[in-house]
Amino acid sequence: MAGSVTLAPTEADGVATLTLAHPGKLNAIDIAMWRELRAMFERLQALSPGEAPRAVIVRGADGQFASGGDIAEFAGFRFDAARLRDFHEHIVAPALHAMLDCELPLVAQIEGHCLGGGFEIAACCDIRVCGDGSRFGAPIARLGFPMAPLELQVVARLAGAAVLREMLLEARLLGAAAALQQGLVHAAVPDDEVAAVAVQRARQIAQLSPQALRLNKRTLRQLERGGPAPAERQAHYAYADSEEHREGIAAFLEKRTPRFQRG
Repeated sequence: MAGSVTLAPTEADGVATLTLAHPGKLNAIDIAMWRELRAMFERLQALSPGEAPRAVIVRGADGQFASGGDIAEFAGFRFDAARLRDFHEHIVAPALHAMLDCELPLVAQIEGHCLGGGFEIAACCDIRVCGDGSRFGAPIARLGFPMAPLELQVVARLAGAAVLREMLLEARLLGAAAALQQGLVHAAVPDDEVAAVAVQRARQIAQLSPQALRLNKRTLRQLERGGPAPAERQAHYAYADSEEHREGIAAFLEKRTPRFQRG
């Protein structure tokens, strides 16, 4: 059975949920899922502020996040250098970068396995909540191959050099406590509380100014890429006369909760 990537309709609280599902394979990510993941986040980024959710929870189905790539497909492309490069650089990396380029806040709800490609997807999220039973890593050296450069670049944004070397050179898996200690996740909670905590944090985000959150993510991305350039710095301040800016300041002065309307 093929896997799927689905986006549930945005709830009244402004939170949408994206689910990775591959029954019987711990949500291993097949090629079609990578392509759909890219398309999904490109569509989300293209939505107008009035149409877009205020936060997106990224989760796996059936109590598992994602166990990596679908190994059943590997024989079809991994033993030819050109096809292998095409897979990593024109299928996987663009999907990850579509997530990184999406200016909507992303909350990872991590349960069970978060390995290989699943770990890469989690690394693209802004807030990561995991269960005590979660496991993290990329033990692909056991399969005879390294992490592709563009994917390693994404993971290195999250994991420090020391822990990356453990993961890649020893094929080490980290439990939830170690992941929290290493800064790979923001919270580690009992397994049966992961979904509730992820929703709570997403709802808290959804109450804030969508404009401010988008601009913060945009600036963080510019900083990672060596910017912002002078033109980007100038454009940053275009929010000055916006309704959200005025509403936030007015609400503070009037000692009330701001009303950031969608759109």
